[in-house]
Amino acid sequence: MATIKDVAKRAGVSFKTVSRVLNDDTAVRHETRAKVIEAIEALDYRPNIMARSLRSQRTHTIGFISDLIASTPYASRIIQGAQERAWENDYLLLLINTGGNQAMKQTAVDTLLDRQVDGIIYATMYHREVHPPENIREVPTMLIDCFMADNSLPSVVPNEEEGGYNATLHLLQKGHRRIGYICDNSGVVATFGRLAGYQKALADYGIPFDPDLTCFLGSSISRNGFLGAKTLMQLENPPTALFCFNDRMAMGAYDAMRSLNLTIPDDVAIVGFDNQDLVAADLNPGLTTMALPHYEMGSWGVDHLISLINKAQDNLDISEQHVHKLLTCSLIERASA
Repeated sequence: MATIKDVAKRAGVSFKTVSRVLNDDTAVRHETRAKVIEAIEALDYRPNIMARSLRSQRTHTIGFISDLIASTPYASRIIQGAQERAWENDYLLLLINTGGNQAMKQTAVDTLLDRQVDGIIYATMYHREVHPPENIREVPTMLIDCFMADNSLPSVVPNEEEGGYNATLHLLQKGHRRIGYICDNSGVVATFGRLAGYQKALADYGIPFDPDLTCFLGSSISRNGFLGAKTLMQLENPPTALFCFNDRMAMGAYDAMRSLNLTIPDDVAIVGFDNQDLVAADLNPGLTTMALPHYEMGSWGVDHLISLINKAQDNLDISEQHVHKLLTCSLIERASA
């Protein structure tokens, strides 16, 4: 394997100059930098990561602890966004999927700290409050798609209320005034946030909230979407549009419309939430829905974590820099509304 001295000899410079190029020292002249880069490529030189870590007191690795994200296509874009952003910044992502096992979460944190990661991302499959192991705070830490109630760790999550607002607003702008809402009653953050957005959009259009136009039915599965839609459409004065808590419930609402011989969107417009793979785009007609910002949360989370790592490296206090970032859910307009 080529060494830094081999690169220096081929480029006709000192090994210190090669080191400065490797560390992106802007003071190195352009011509000298070009010679060093040519030598690196010709010799297929790879920096000694261990040696660099000893010098910089960094390993350029980020630990990523998830519950079920790694095995769930629905939220896997969080990992994609985080990994691509980490790679762009010369960081390696070390992924541990705990499967939601609390004891394994503690082991995961211990394992990553033993490997001297520069920081840790703690991510969940859906937006919720978490209580990560206390020793996670030994390194800069970022929460993705989850948060702590006391805001003692920085977090990035979807803006559920804004998403519910914009989903309902889309139907209002299409001329609908009787809009039903089909929701789960699991009590997760999204349950309350999307409902609040729905109510706010109605209020902004001067439409009183009508509890008879809402259905809260257990978990957010297709079967409950079917039951909720059928219940609402059999009212004496049924809605002309339905906002569904997620795409699975919207899929059930599609089945309900078929059973009632109603067409989408001519008889009833439907909007979902999540833009879930293998559901939203494959329904007939294609489902208009709100896309959760999974990729964006992963990317933003890594960016913020690296900024905390840099500040910690410079011995700056990062304890007061704990943001709770809300990212927008984008409207994906298809043919259902």
